Amino acid sequence: MIAIQNATEADTEHVWEIDQAAVGDPRRRDFIQDAVEAGQCYVATVDDNCAGLAILDESFFGNAFISLLIVRPEFRRQKVATALIRHLESVCPTTKLFTSTNESNVIMQRLCEKMGFVRSGRIENLEEGDPEIVYLKRIGKP
Repeated sequence: MIAIQNATEADTEHVWEIDQAAVGDPRRRDFIQDAVEAGQCYVATVDDNCAGLAILDESFFGNAFISLLIVRPEFRRQKVATALIRHLESVCPTTKLFTSTNESNVIMQRLCEKMGFVRSGRIENLEEGDPEIVYLKRIGKP
């Protein structure tokens, strides 16, 4: 069973390890720490193992934005990313939920489309030769 909860200080090291294994940029430590402290970081656990993480903030022109979604390799293809996105949808504070991924990340593009996100734009030059594709999902709020 997959459980999703806000990351706590106790989760910070696990979250950092997942990010470093996937991205490997030590400059991101402050970004992750700030997200945990702000209550914007969520962890997915499977059998008490930290399986993945997501960061949801309101940095995208006042709209909610999934700025990070990472699943440990050994937990991929087990619906961890799907569970994280569903949870983020349930706590989304705005009626629009955005995310983005590199054009080369076909797996994330397929996940976004499967989860009902639609392409909303493209940003050139964030990473040379690999444009960022922006996705939007409208969240029905009463």
